[in-house]
Amino acid sequence: MRPSRQMPHRTAVRSLLLGWVLLLCVAAVGQSPAYAQTGPSTLVLYDAPQGKPYQKLGRAYAIMLANLLGHWDARVALVPVDQYVAGSIDAHQATFYLGSHYDNPLPEALLRDVDRSTRPVVWFKYNFWQMNRIQGFDATTRFGFRFLGNRGLQGDPAATAPDFFDTVVYRAQRLRKYYAWDAASLRVFADPDIGLTEVVDAAKAQLIAPIANTALGTEAPYVLRSGNFWYVADMPFSYIGPRDRYLVIADLLHDMLGLGSPPAGSTRSALVRLEDVSALTEPAHLRTLTDLMRNWRDPVSGAATPLPFSIALIPRYRDPLGVYNGGVAQDVRLRNATGLRSALDEALARGGRLVMHGYTHQTSNVRNPWTAVSGDDFEFWDIVRNQPLPKDALRDWRSVFDSGVKELSSAGYTAFAFETPHYQASPNAYRVSAEKFGTVYERAVYYTSDAPKLNVDTADRDFAVGQFFPYPIRRDWYGRKVLPENLGNIEYDIREIDPSSSIRYTWQDIALNARILNAVVRDGVASFFFHPFWLETLARPDGTSYGYDALADLRQLLDSIAGLGFRFIDPKGL
Repeated sequence: MRPSRQMPHRTAVRSLLLGWVLLLCVAAVGQSPAYAQTGPSTLVLYDAPQGKPYQKLGRAYAIMLANLLGHWDARVALVPVDQYVAGSIDAHQATFYLGSHYDNPLPEALLRDVDRSTRPVVWFKYNFWQMNRIQGFDATTRFGFRFLGNRGLQGDPAATAPDFFDTVVYRAQRLRKYYAWDAASLRVFADPDIGLTEVVDAAKAQLIAPIANTALGTEAPYVLRSGNFWYVADMPFSYIGPRDRYLVIADLLHDMLGLGSPPAGSTRSALVRLEDVSALTEPAHLRTLTDLMRNWRDPVSGAATPLPFSIALIPRYRDPLGVYNGGVAQDVRLRNATGLRSALDEALARGGRLVMHGYTHQTSNVRNPWTAVSGDDFEFWDIVRNQPLPKDALRDWRSVFDSGVKELSSAGYTAFAFETPHYQASPNAYRVSAEKFGTVYERAVYYTSDAPKLNVDTADRDFAVGQFFPYPIRRDWYGRKVLPENLGNIEYDIREIDPSSSIRYTWQDIALNARILNAVVRDGVASFFFHPFWLETLARPDGTSYGYDALADLRQLLDSIAGLGFRFIDPKGL
């Protein structure tokens, strides 16, 4: 058995967190990809106030919305709102305006087109008050609701229940907005602002979902619909999570686009992935897990139902600094890992599908950031400096991908999809994943320009946003089909023997995520992953057991998700 410190727990923690909280920190994707799609034509307008510290933030939100629209293979045009051309709303099946910057001036042509158009228009957050700039126009009379002003955080930010509108109620679910108070720096991490409105004519304005201020026990409209016009009170792409109002918008896009719901009786799909399998994975652990999948019984029908699954396979294991090998460098090729290959062959025969999980899942001989060991470190991004790696040209990444594919092929394997290590890569690496695989199975980071300016505090500072998806995306910003992972992974707190593994995330947490997804998103796909290394028997330094049973927890989770009505499917067929 390998030492417990050899287990790449950091992979688990990083994957768990990425995309659940929007991190406004990095950068990259200047030109839109060639959206040669077959779905609805959509226009996404966003604020881009020149010279402002956050001038590119609106673009980041626009990219996130474009990704969700990719679920329908939408043809998406992203345009700064100040460049709006009269008549553009009528040239698209639906238009979205992302009001991310307070009082950003809007073209009068846009305001007039919003008033007269019969096409769907969705307005997010700020600047709705500018509609009244149209001479003789009264927004309250036109739409049936009154805009009262902006409302943000009130009172003491350190209060147990901070005073702001924090909980969206939708389909009988209470979806909380992210909020954190850092007492040391006296900083709030949240986006508490909303556009406060009230319905004055229920014949015109329909309340789709309210938002509650749990500190005061009051409510206000969160989503309103007035004919073809929709108003969303906040920016649902900031600080997103698996139980967040982001899911509300992901679901309502069906209606905003006029596409309705899936056919009655449609099967809900679920996915499970075995994560970070490499040449040094214990074959017995892989066999134990694939036995569970093969012998699984549906908890609803009781029938024996072999459960499809995927395996995220690292083609080449490297420990160049000998961190886990007594100071001696280690490099194990998959073709030479006979024990692991035997277990893999059995797994594939039992319905497993292979996903190529990077090439080495680490960076050369450099700690990036932890050990330089496969499974621990980043491969496609310099996480220490928060920037692309020195060799970041398309040709460099093509070589890496080709090496990984060749490594698999030399061992007799083919992967149907790719998964980015720790879900983060440079824009060029992401584009090569689209070129080499087409299909990816992951969350991802999306950037606001092709040339990242990540560590600057200037007006042209770029942003990067982590995003997960509640359903498959037929084409994302990088031109890839994305199979979702949106529930997270089981984690145990073993900080005494591995300080980097200090998070506990239970099977019940993941099951709750699945229940909310099932209730809120009409065609949501429940998807999670599990690390085989959790089957190792671990003890604290004093010899006492941690007391968890990872296999039993996984079995409970599979049963729970199936009990919600989800059916586990072959990911290749999604």
